Amino acid sequence: MAAVPERSLAGDTAVTRLAPGRWTGSIVPEWFGPPGPNGGFIAALMLRAIRAEVDDDERLPRSMTLHYLRPPAPGTAEIEVTVERSGRSATTCSARLLEDGRTVTLALCVLTADYEPAQSWDPEPPEAPAADGIEMLGSGPGAPPLFEQLETRPVWGAAPFSGGDEPVSGGWLRSRGDAAMTPELIALYTDAWWPAPFSVMTEFVPAPTLELTIHWRAKPEPDDTLVLARFSAEASIDGLFDEQGEVWDRRGRLLAQSRQLALLRAPK
Repeated sequence: MAAVPERSLAGDTAVTRLAPGRWTGSIVPEWFGPPGPNGGFIAALMLRAIRAEVDDDERLPRSMTLHYLRPPAPGTAEIEVTVERSGRSATTCSARLLEDGRTVTLALCVLTADYEPAQSWDPEPPEAPAADGIEMLGSGPGAPPLFEQLETRPVWGAAPFSGGDEPVSGGWLRSRGDAAMTPELIALYTDAWWPAPFSVMTEFVPAPTLELTIHWRAKPEPDDTLVLARFSAEASIDGLFDEQGEVWDRRGRLLAQSRQLALLRAPK
């Protein structure tokens, strides 16, 4: 029996042009995490349409903010992209993910060319053991489909729902089926680990994202898809928590920063 080919984010976020400013893509259930579509996958899909609409390889995504209005169902969805302004060095776009004519996600994205820096400095990466020295987690029964597509090697935080001391999580992360590092893959990585609060909790509750902001920083090596991702939560108040994320490459360069607001409410 022939082996089943691995999925790739690149393949599953492919978009097709319907008309100027309108694209179609798929909400793929193999990238779902509890309780539904992964926010990083949705960000990657919408970014794919935005970059296709702008159609300028010199203009790279620098910031993207998404508001998740409702979870989309698996299947075909449309992405409506509007170029709000395009100047000599920056382009700002808005985008809507539509399902059955309803907006399910809103996004605002700015893309720019490189600028000549007035001053430059880089943060120090967190200390972590090499990826090949850490046993990879198995996906196993009960794991969300998203983790079937990823190699995960934990570095920070207690195991989910083990009542650890700190709301932190993260480690080495790689998409099994992708051979090229892209802005879309980096977007996925900012929301591809279990939420940091799970490390201190003792039972599962859904933690859907309400808002996610991604800042792309250093340019990645195009043929290296392994990253070190670290996430922490400063506060959980009134059933909502924040989560800060950092995504580094194996050379210690900061590829992305993220911040999100998500629900963490008690079950009814």
